[in-house]
Amino acid sequence: MNISRMIKMEIPIDVVSLDHLYAISRMVCENTDWKEMLDDATHLVRTILIFDNLAVYLQDPDTKEIEVLYAKAIGRGREGGEDVTWGEALASQVIQNLETILQQPGLVKVENRLKQPYLLGIPLRIDHKCLGALLLIRFGGPPYEENQVKLAEFIAQQVTQLIEKQQLYEIARRIDDQDKQIQLQKDFISTISHELRSPLGFIKGYTTTLLRSDTSWDNATQMEFLQIIDQETDHLQLLIENLLDSSRLQSGLLKMKYQHVRVDTLVRDAIARKKMYHSNLETELQIKGELSPIQGDPYRLSQVIENVLSNAVKYAPESKIYIKIEQYNGSTQIDISDNGPGIPQKYIPHIFERFFRNPEQSPTIHGSGLGLFICQQIMIAHQGSITAESKINQGTTIHIELPNQPKLI
Repeated sequence: MNISRMIKMEIPIDVVSLDHLYAISRMVCENTDWKEMLDDATHLVRTILIFDNLAVYLQDPDTKEIEVLYAKAIGRGREGGEDVTWGEALASQVIQNLETILQQPGLVKVENRLKQPYLLGIPLRIDHKCLGALLLIRFGGPPYEENQVKLAEFIAQQVTQLIEKQQLYEIARRIDDQDKQIQLQKDFISTISHELRSPLGFIKGYTTTLLRSDTSWDNATQMEFLQIIDQETDHLQLLIENLLDSSRLQSGLLKMKYQHVRVDTLVRDAIARKKMYHSNLETELQIKGELSPIQGDPYRLSQVIENVLSNAVKYAPESKIYIKIEQYNGSTQIDISDNGPGIPQKYIPHIFERFFRNPEQSPTIHGSGLGLFICQQIMIAHQGSITAESKINQGTTIHIELPNQPKLI
């Protein structure tokens, strides 16, 4: 029959390694990886406090259910597998009573030492709040001495600090992420407001001018005004389509329509359309080897190419654009490069995020921060990838990689 008793002692620890205790405290303060810290601390603790199993249980503050955060078998129980107790019942009792509990077997000896566990449970507490429990298990003894219990309670305090530190870190990270999202949304609303007002202003202004009854315009002037209205209408339509596409892609509602696509033809068409609006645009297309048709959505892939070309024209207006296409290992690689001002390295990981715009770029350069996000989502839908590399004052290269035969879902 098992005997349980509460431990309430003020007896000092007789012999412990202060160096080891100091090392454990330093681990808690300096280490940001709780799993790595517990692995290191577990082996260090065992040199001054013998145990076979160690488990850390956490209690869900809402459901009150407990689950194992960490478990390690390094002694006799290492080969016991699922048959070896991890003390979940004792952990629940420790959390409920908020006190250290020692549970040891009765006096009857059994041959299998795994059937005679000595369990020590310590609450992981902060003031009157219990985060969980630390369980130390010895199989077959010896019983825990009072100074060993004190040492285990010290270890539990360190584990509590580690868990609290990780929880605070996660809260801070979530708050930081929320702040970034709020700021991005604010910037997006400001940007979109400007992006909408700009073409609408042109359309309204030139339309009102053409409708004036007190002035007559020659055919050339009328044609110029109408072309501006047409271009700004296209700009407005593209902005609205990007907003809709962004929402559909993020929610997974935009489906790809796969068919045979000749990538070289798709790229040449995209270049030709871009030159219709930018007659001075210089491009150099390099195709390495023979290209086989691939499976993809031609409209969406064209959208990706044109968006990347538009960015090159927008951010490197004086640069020649270099496009290279190559197929190897069942994939098609498209590289689009410019010799523009480049992107600061710290912003490279963020340029494919929704609403992100380089805060250091000129305020006269317009954009919604949706283009590259949409490109990335289209590439993900094609089971491909899009990445960027850039050097300040040397230019930017966008790498697009597509599987020739994606696995259709």
